[in-house]
Amino acid sequence: MSYEKNVKQVENKPLKLSRLERFNLSKKRKFGKNTHKCRRCRRTGGVIRQYGLLYCRQCFREEAEKLGFRKYS
Repeated sequence: MSYEKNVKQVENKPLKLSRLERFNLSKKRKFGKNTHKCRRCRRTGGVIRQYGLLYCRQCFREEAEKLGFRKYS
């Protein structure tokens, strides 16, 4: 079963819901590949973090003009 399905089943039972959340949620990552997500599509691979952009490379190519970047070649 998926997490959402389990939550739906126990949402009226506060003790079981708290236990489910305590043991089944993944912890917040401090470092590694999964800590930074693209702010547009939520992809974790190929994220450009320079200048605090946090866009994946595909979204950056689409949004670069709006962000003020120019293509010189």
